[in-house]
Amino acid sequence: MSAAPLTRAMLVEAPDDLDELIEFFHARRWSDGLPIVPPTRERVERMLSCTTRKPDEVVANVAPGFGAATVERIAINAVMAGCRADYLPVLIAATEAMTAKEFNLQGIQATTNPVAVWLVVNGPIAEQLGVNGGMNCLGQGTVANATLGRALRLILQNLGGAIPGEMDRATHGQPGKFSFCCAENEAQSPWEALHVERGFKRDQSTVTVIGAAGTHNMNTHAKDADDLIRVIADTMAFPTSNDYWIAGEPWIIVSPEHAEVLHAGGLSKADVKRRLWEASKMSAGRMAKIELARTQTARSEELGPITTNTLLPVSRGPEDVGILVAGGPGTHSVYVASFGDARAVTREIV
Repeated sequence: MSAAPLTRAMLVEAPDDLDELIEFFHARRWSDGLPIVPPTRERVERMLSCTTRKPDEVVANVAPGFGAATVERIAINAVMAGCRADYLPVLIAATEAMTAKEFNLQGIQATTNPVAVWLVVNGPIAEQLGVNGGMNCLGQGTVANATLGRALRLILQNLGGAIPGEMDRATHGQPGKFSFCCAENEAQSPWEALHVERGFKRDQSTVTVIGAAGTHNMNTHAKDADDLIRVIADTMAFPTSNDYWIAGEPWIIVSPEHAEVLHAGGLSKADVKRRLWEASKMSAGRMAKIELARTQTARSEELGPITTNTLLPVSRGPEDVGILVAGGPGTHSVYVASFGDARAVTREIV
């Protein structure tokens, strides 16, 4: 969104010695606990050279503190995270996406849940920037994945005010709160890419933000589509999941090998979503009594009277089950339970 322009970011006197400067940032809680790249005027100006947007333009106000995320302030945090200058447009689009109403950033930032903001990059820019969608795409070793995810976390903390132990009330948190970013492995997907499914053209570049509660490895050598659907669906159904008592938006990162099994079984992406939605229904009686009561309050309008025998769907409909293909060789896919009360948002990267 646009707003009246602010003044440029204030210059701060900081130590010249790198070790002292890093401690200077840590002491002011401007870092994520890892060493930062000093955001000098020269580095920030170099970052800003990769966008035509004015430095003092307000991209969004970031919950829960609602600090103004100007283009320059996004650039400062990108420098601190170690981003290359040409990553800036991705972060601008991601900031726009995560502040959309349906993403519920206020809830995500202040919850006791271990929810992280997961970035998924699609389209030509993923290859141009080297965003990894293949082997170890959720792990270490790729500069774009590591620094884009980290930069967004610094934006959430430094502009949104979600400092751990203060506005960020996570009971445990999770490693994905340091950095959580990947591309989709579009080249090895038998189905349309995530951004195409969400209404964009294949040659457009996009970023999608997702409220992710964590990752669960699903290692199965199943070679039959029905068998594979069954074991993935059974993994999805667990009674401490927000998705079942709120009706969430769970995600499956399907490996290329598993995607081929499903495709060979004649299943489209829509078919997979429908089959998983049906097969993952869970008996409400598996919940703790207090969660069952919360579910009865939250979902009775949707489902009618809910008893311990009611089979709860993980989301309101099959279309709310998110699927993307990513990863390298291997019989592994990943279940990503959601925060529950949030919906993914996609924005074009300009």
